[in-house]
Amino acid sequence: MNLLLDGVSIGVWILIAAIAFVLIILLAFVPLNLWFRCLVSGTPVRMTRLIGMRLRKVNSGLVVNAYINAKKAGLDININDLETHAMAGGNVTSVVAALISAHSAKITLPVEVAKAIDLAGRDVLKAVKESVTPKVIKTPVISAVAKDGIELRVLAKVTVKTNLNKLVGGAGEETIISRVGEGIVTTIGSAETHEQVLENPDSISKLVLEKGLDDGTAFQILSIDIADIDVGNNIGAELKKTAAQAEKEIAQAKAEERKAMAIAQEQEMKARVQAMRANVVQSEAKVPEAIARAFEDGKLGVYDYYRLQNIQADTEMRNNLAGKKKDSDDDSNN
Repeated sequence: MNLLLDGVSIGVWILIAAIAFVLIILLAFVPLNLWFRCLVSGTPVRMTRLIGMRLRKVNSGLVVNAYINAKKAGLDININDLETHAMAGGNVTSVVAALISAHSAKITLPVEVAKAIDLAGRDVLKAVKESVTPKVIKTPVISAVAKDGIELRVLAKVTVKTNLNKLVGGAGEETIISRVGEGIVTTIGSAETHEQVLENPDSISKLVLEKGLDDGTAFQILSIDIADIDVGNNIGAELKKTAAQAEKEIAQAKAEERKAMAIAQEQEMKARVQAMRANVVQSEAKVPEAIARAFEDGKLGVYDYYRLQNIQADTEMRNNLAGKKKDSDDDSNN
């Protein structure tokens, strides 16, 4: 009898241990606390879905909390959308907060758009807030030159609000600043004088706004205000001065080139004259030898020789007289 009782007690303990083991396994995979929290919050979720989240290694607690907040805020949202977004690496809490903020501000923001914005790396909650409350983008100092050559330095403030439908794939603030700067430069550059711009600075804003600078961007431009405008340098005068200096340097270079060519030509002429004189000297040195040879050959007589000397003496005399006359004329002119 005692053996039977001992056998029964051992079987009971084994049964209790098995039941405890099964309960531990169930509690490990079945999030009863999350299921109960959804139930008491009025947003029931099937137990199988919660178990599936655990098996898919999704942060079920984060998804359930976001789902409860969305339902309490009156959003028509499916927990499957939140689960898939969490599996894609998105920020479920930020998406739900953005949807609640947009719903409160009566802004149409579909769940798919909010998820796409978040997955694109944008702060969707910040985008919704900037869509409700416009932000001001300050441009750097923009330098532009009117047709009269006067430089104007402009500082502008661009008031924009986020366009949620174009936030994914739309250009950012840098594009807005670049386009506004280009518009300001074009507008000032088309003005006849800088005084016209100073008298009506709002004309810059009107002309720039008409260009549709927010096309393809994630923002809608509400206004462009000229915060400050200063007169800079006289760019036209500086350009003319630079051009004149360049022309002067070119003329000087050409003059130096002509001078160098003239000097080279003069030196070449001197060299030619010296060469000719050397030839004359060489030729004159051969004259006595030629006369002597003519005497030997009988081609030149004594009479002819004296006659030749008289001609040479007469030529030297004439040259001397011409040289003295030239010197006297130079002295009288001085």
